[in-house]
Amino acid sequence: MNVKKTLDFVDKNMPDLLKDLQTLIRQPSISAKNEGIEECAVLVSKILKKSGIKSEVLRLKKNVAPLVYGEVKSKKNPNKTLLFYNHYDVQPVEPFDLWDNKPFSGKIIGNKIYGRGASDDKGELITRIKAVESFLKTYGDVPCNIKFVIEGEEENGSEHIDQYLKKYKKKFSCDGVIWEFGYVDTKNRPVISLGMKGLLYVELETKESRIDAHSSLAVIIKNPAWRLINALRTLRNENGKILIKNWHDDVLPLSKNDLKIIKSEPFDTNEFKKEYGIKNFVNDKNEFEAKKALVSGVTCNIAGIVSGYTGKGSKTVLPSTAKVKIDFRLVPKMDPKKQVNRLKKHLKANGYGDITINVLNAEAAARTNSNEEIVKITCNSAKKIFGDYILNVSSAGTGPMYSFVNNLHVPCISIGTSYVFCRMHSPNEFAKIDLLSKTTKCFCVLLEEFSRSNSKN
Repeated sequence: MNVKKTLDFVDKNMPDLLKDLQTLIRQPSISAKNEGIEECAVLVSKILKKSGIKSEVLRLKKNVAPLVYGEVKSKKNPNKTLLFYNHYDVQPVEPFDLWDNKPFSGKIIGNKIYGRGASDDKGELITRIKAVESFLKTYGDVPCNIKFVIEGEEENGSEHIDQYLKKYKKKFSCDGVIWEFGYVDTKNRPVISLGMKGLLYVELETKESRIDAHSSLAVIIKNPAWRLINALRTLRNENGKILIKNWHDDVLPLSKNDLKIIKSEPFDTNEFKKEYGIKNFVNDKNEFEAKKALVSGVTCNIAGIVSGYTGKGSKTVLPSTAKVKIDFRLVPKMDPKKQVNRLKKHLKANGYGDITINVLNAEAAARTNSNEEIVKITCNSAKKIFGDYILNVSSAGTGPMYSFVNNLHVPCISIGTSYVFCRMHSPNEFAKIDLLSKTTKCFCVLLEEFSRSNSKN
């Protein structure tokens, strides 16, 4: 198949791509609130079918977000299969007052299309669909078998993706997985990532009195907020080092090749600091230390803490409870279940065994070897369309990559269209239209090159 014809198709049909993306953005699908999930799953399936991709909505049980499955069988090359993993759910839009336009507007201004999901992950999804469509509309065939696995719980921890993968293991079988997203840096170079960090997300809660009390009673009633703060102080020191016993025991060390890749990866520290309005990194890390930490650093981050009165003005209250949400980023070989037990033992050993631990999310980390052929294919494809690329050992973020690697036993690699400062998860999220076009073309090239490779599950 002549890839040039598919690239021409992408150029001519960008208005259709943008129209479909606007339709997706305008359909709310907030998994944290179960808002519009069912409707969006049906919509995604319709868009797949409209593009010539056979689709069905798969279900596990009631109150579990449906998974959208898509498939195109190749007439030319039926023994080779590439799977695209994406998600149709999005983050909540709050705070509303910081949006310049309505969160689900899909408004186009210049080279940008705005709205929740514009990048994460509806913009990413549409590039893959349109790449497949370009082959189908041009040739009536695809270079290899294509499968889509599009879940509706990724932003809420992918709680059931492992069950879906086990139940439909045969249906989802493939020779490689293209992950759900990928960044493009300020110089229009796609960041090709080989892994995802794991995550342990917990909520700690301590309770003292039956009801909130007048703050004058603080001389005789203990304040649970202070107790929680004192417990938090035992988890890590001021430099960010986690103090939980044996926390780092299972960490997979970086290889010499990993360090080589990290060292060569560009990272504009000044641009990064400017974007976030910060002067220094944690512990005054230099550029190499910062890059290394993003790939292999474990974290103990307070995501939110609540107790007592937090509204406007004053209220002299002694709260009855205190809660904190903490996310721990994990690296390969760290088992979330073992880490939870280590956290429990630590709190008990330090006199805080009464604090309740609720596990909200637990995902292991995964990392693909840089020597896998799909890595070379993806890098070559990126270079042909973008002119250059950046190879990254692991994303600093988390996704259920381990579930795919563990169940399907294939390499996963991440490449996508999201501008590095696209305000993902924040107000005024956007996608760049020129990057949507380039990424769609990149997938056209990737599909053709993958079909001619020796990658085989």
